[in-house]
Amino acid sequence: MTRPRRLHLLALAAIAVAAAPAAPAQAAPPQTSARSAIVVAASSGDVAYAKAADARRPIASTTKLMTALLSLEDGGLSKLVTAGRYGGSPAESRLPLIAGERITEADLLRALLLRSANDAAATLAVHEAGSVPAFVRRMNRRAQQLGLKNTHFANPVGLDDAGNYSSARDLATLTLRLRRNRFFRRTVNTQRLTLRSGARTRTIDNRNTLVQRFPWVDGVKTGHTSLAGDCMVASGSKRGVRLVSVVLGAPGQGARDADSVKLLNYGFSRFVLRGAIKRGDVVAEVPIDHRSGAKLPLVAGRTVRKVLRRGQRFRYRREVPRSVAGPIRHDQPMGRLVVLAGGEPLATVRARAMLDVPAAGTGRRVQDALLGPWTLVILGLVLLASVGLASARRSSGGDRDPQDRPGELEEAGPA
Repeated sequence: MTRPRRLHLLALAAIAVAAAPAAPAQAAPPQTSARSAIVVAASSGDVAYAKAADARRPIASTTKLMTALLSLEDGGLSKLVTAGRYGGSPAESRLPLIAGERITEADLLRALLLRSANDAAATLAVHEAGSVPAFVRRMNRRAQQLGLKNTHFANPVGLDDAGNYSSARDLATLTLRLRRNRFFRRTVNTQRLTLRSGARTRTIDNRNTLVQRFPWVDGVKTGHTSLAGDCMVASGSKRGVRLVSVVLGAPGQGARDADSVKLLNYGFSRFVLRGAIKRGDVVAEVPIDHRSGAKLPLVAGRTVRKVLRRGQRFRYRREVPRSVAGPIRHDQPMGRLVVLAGGEPLATVRARAMLDVPAAGTGRRVQDALLGPWTLVILGLVLLASVGLASARRSSGGDRDPQDRPGELEEAGPA
């Protein structure tokens, strides 16, 4: 057995082992007190558990996730923003800001996400859009672009309003989009930080106490109003699996936190990180033109690891040439390997040449051309045509008796 062939078989065996399902952990679906709940795998959005996940509900300060997204997408974290007057009720959460003070957009976002400061949300809205109503229109336009079908905003803060609502599923989708931003990820995973811009230095704590209590929890946002009850969007990571959970309408902060931890732990029992392919694994062996019996090993150009449901398996689709001809250089792209699970493509990996293949010589090319199947077919057809022509000639005159030929009897001499 040749070395490339052995590598190929070993790679296939490694793929099979990596894709084999582990014994599933026994975990019953969580019993949650919240009116709506969901937990999803962050890498795919695959849902592990849902309870009234599409029901439209008031969402309190989790509204500020959209306020944060619009501010982050506009950039300019170092810009100084002038704080305006905020006329909310004394019971509302505030930084508080002093009217006219200059504070960076980054510190406003930190106050928004950790302290859930309503005055920071209003200041950002006016800074970004010129007025709160204009900013709310932008919030709703962005919700439509993200496909949040059960979401509508009436303010950037999250105060109770008939027109301010979302769903557990939509908030999970919004959070997955936010988590692409490094500043957001770092901020919501902070227990306490100091704001150094503005009229004075301020130290704020994260209202999401799960970040402090559980080292594997790293966000995201809490909320509470009399109409919405207690709400939380949480995220966490264990053994390479990242999850996002949403709880809406919990009867209290304790129940909100307990529901969130239950959802995340259940999700960890349902998902696992698995290796699909390793860089350098042989994914195919392709015949080399003009080299009888020779094959070129094609190897994976990168390593792929994906989160799957326990018991789910990877599938592979090879899209590589039927044959190749030199010159080919080592590591040259030669097709691709598509990694799938559940019928859906998860990743595409370039297949690359494992070896250099020089161009075949002219003599070998001519020989192959002469001995190629089409050449032999054409020669066979020519031979058949020649035989047929010769046969036709014999049938038309080659078998006549010389005595039957005109003129020959007249030229015969006397007997």
